[in-house]
Amino acid sequence: MKRALTIVASVATATALLVPGGSSNAAPQAPQVAAKAPSYTPPAPVWGACTDARLIKAGAQCGMLEVPLDYDKPKGKKIQIAVSRVLHTNADYKGMIVGNPGGPGGSGLGMARLGAAIPNGVGAKYDWYGFDPRGVGSSTPSLSCNPDYKGQGYDRPNYVPTKKKDLKWWQRVTKRYAKACSKADAKRLLKHIHTTDVAQDLDSLRKAVGAPVLNYYGFSYGTYLGQVYATMFPKKVGRFVWDGVLNADRAFYESNVDQNIQFDKNINRYFKWLAQNDARYGLGTSGKKIRKGYYKLLKKLDKQPAADGKLGPDELGDVLLSAGYYVYDWDLIAQAYAKLVKTGDGADLIDMYAGPGDDNGFAVYNAVQCTDAVWPNWKKTEADAWRVHKKHPFLTWGNTWYNAPCLNWPAPSRKAFEVSGKKVKSPILMIGETHDAATVFSGAIATRKAFKTSFLIEGKGGTTHSGSLSGVACTDDLVASYLDTGVLPKRKKHKGSDLKCPPVAPEFLAARGAGPQTVNDRMPADLRRLLLEAQASGR
Repeated sequence: MKRALTIVASVATATALLVPGGSSNAAPQAPQVAAKAPSYTPPAPVWGACTDARLIKAGAQCGMLEVPLDYDKPKGKKIQIAVSRVLHTNADYKGMIVGNPGGPGGSGLGMARLGAAIPNGVGAKYDWYGFDPRGVGSSTPSLSCNPDYKGQGYDRPNYVPTKKKDLKWWQRVTKRYAKACSKADAKRLLKHIHTTDVAQDLDSLRKAVGAPVLNYYGFSYGTYLGQVYATMFPKKVGRFVWDGVLNADRAFYESNVDQNIQFDKNINRYFKWLAQNDARYGLGTSGKKIRKGYYKLLKKLDKQPAADGKLGPDELGDVLLSAGYYVYDWDLIAQAYAKLVKTGDGADLIDMYAGPGDDNGFAVYNAVQCTDAVWPNWKKTEADAWRVHKKHPFLTWGNTWYNAPCLNWPAPSRKAFEVSGKKVKSPILMIGETHDAATVFSGAIATRKAFKTSFLIEGKGGTTHSGSLSGVACTDDLVASYLDTGVLPKRKKHKGSDLKCPPVAPEFLAARGAGPQTVNDRMPADLRRLLLEAQASGR
């Protein structure tokens, strides 16, 4: 299959020189504060047939939720949020529950199908809702800045700007992308696409359905959305599951720096795993030597790209990035990488590369994170990149360019929203793995401290991001029990996790050819893929 089994985010960037020491976001607006519930009550969506074949097969209904562009002006301009639902089939009805796959920028209509993945038939007790957040996918308006963005192409200039011409290219391209967003058809969204806006859309959906409280299952960035909602509407919090917990105090520039460090550590773990399986891949028995060979290969590809000139060092790094995220496709990546190393054939790897395409997810990713909190200027960004790259080079510069449009973003940033769990009375279930690189585990610990009613499951020693419902009974059975009863085990008095479970484990899946899954994965392969794609849009 063309866009293969590895879900990766190509570094999307855009064009005219970044101004050293300057940023369009230099003068942030006033701090965000917890808002009162908006004085807006939406009309109920008109439910009808869905167009997606998988939603149709699941018996889903689709519609549009009408919400204000600006909640401060509830009678003003309206926009449409695409929503989906799969109604309960068990008489022991528990209410409505909304799923969010992460991002920001991820399409979530498919989340209406998540109930089938909950063990013991508990999912059938809920009405499951999915939605495309404002600006995303089928919602209108939908944000796109430049679908032909050069930062998503093939054989781009090296991420690591040791050459001045490479530095200038990335600066120019990233600034041009930001400029293109200022001219986009949906540019009116840019000042109204904060996470607080999306949280209010969630509450509008709750109102439209007539539910007294919101139940919620959020992955990755979706955990941050859940934290913001819980802060704004603490009395409306029902049963909340947060998997891959983002540290609200480090959203978003700081969290990207954290990623750069942890992804480098995770790719080292992957190289060590390759060495442990030398009989299968033939790459050697030393993880350190495999790592050394990888960086030597990057230099070679910089001079002579593989796969008909498409696979340069950036593309190879983007494919292997998936191995730092998840263990689902470790075997498939390993086979393709071994083939490149041994024969010079990079065709399988380039098939795994998420290359040029619709930039909607990337556009919304920027629109949210560039304005949700203050972004530093180029001087600090460059200094931090070189400092971290020196010890942790795997992702640092690629991630820097991925986020570089924020340096010139056309909408103003705000001081970060202050998340607080002080008024939340309902228990919240949190899940994370020890070495999660996308949302580092220290963030889960910090969020546990902020939300005193929370209970944290730790996938001990694991590297997979947002891996619940992958077939680890220790984790998945507690998810089901909590959603069924609303009760969690007693929280530990220490500052760490409350329950240690086995992590999602890598398996040799090539013979199955099922894509990014584990053998016991409770999610259908296409739903797991949707989840991974949404998270990849947010790095």
